[in-house]
Amino acid sequence: MAERIAPPSEPIVVAVDGSATAGHAAVWAAVDAGLHHCQLLIVTSVSIPKEYGPGVVLTDADTEWLREDAERVLTEATRVARAACGEALDIKTKLIFDPIIPYLIDRSRRARMVVVGNRGRGAIRRGLLGSVSTAVARHSQCPVAVVHSTSATDVLSSVKPVLVGVDGTANSMPALELAFDEASRRKVSLTALHAWSDQTSRLDIAVSSWDAIRESEDAVLAESLAGFAERYPDVSMTRVLLRDRPVRCLLDESERAQLVVVGSHGRGGFAGMLLGSTSNALLHSVQCPIIVVRQR
Repeated sequence: MAERIAPPSEPIVVAVDGSATAGHAAVWAAVDAGLHHCQLLIVTSVSIPKEYGPGVVLTDADTEWLREDAERVLTEATRVARAACGEALDIKTKLIFDPIIPYLIDRSRRARMVVVGNRGRGAIRRGLLGSVSTAVARHSQCPVAVVHSTSATDVLSSVKPVLVGVDGTANSMPALELAFDEASRRKVSLTALHAWSDQTSRLDIAVSSWDAIRESEDAVLAESLAGFAERYPDVSMTRVLLRDRPVRCLLDESERAQLVVVGSHGRGGFAGMLLGSTSNALLHSVQCPIIVVRQR
């Protein structure tokens, strides 16, 4: 199914828990909401994570403290978001009493993007955002942005390019579309990186064969990018073609990017890795924000 274009009324939803990482997520989400001229919805949960067991009983005083603390979290997240984007940004807040993961997955059906931090503070009323980011990235119905130790919205980071992984399948096209759009809105260049695994680098392959393989992989990259230059003439593009493990290449190149964009599954390159054990390494290892775009 083709990528769904989110209507202007759909907000960017960011989950916060009072941690520093969640604060970076709120800032990044606010900047992106400003770029898309859409509403920002800041959400926090006072639900007790299941890992604390069914025997946890809260008194009325406990419940009131949790509510007041959650309100403080929302107020602080709103403050940093407003500081990043100014008074023009439409910001709404929501305090929920349900577990955050199923809420975000359900809300993703009516959101432009869901934004989370890669680690939370692990408080009893909200749990770890690390587990939240992994679960939401796997099951969300809209793109998911995972923000790490920086929002990459400072002066130096904001001029760096957007990096997108290209695997040559139709599954990477929504990621390419989003990456070009983000680069255009941010007024920066785009790096399109295609790497093929070194699993085929057997000693019995003639050296001359590598030229043919590289030519074939170059054609894959060119075909994937066909038409985007015409649609986004304002975006300067750099093509990177490498024979190595895609995730390693992505991590390497991400050090020079302000944002990484990947698909959720593919032929075994960037996106395909996200469905396996490498997903945790990818989502939680890149230092700049990363967006996972699911194929609907």
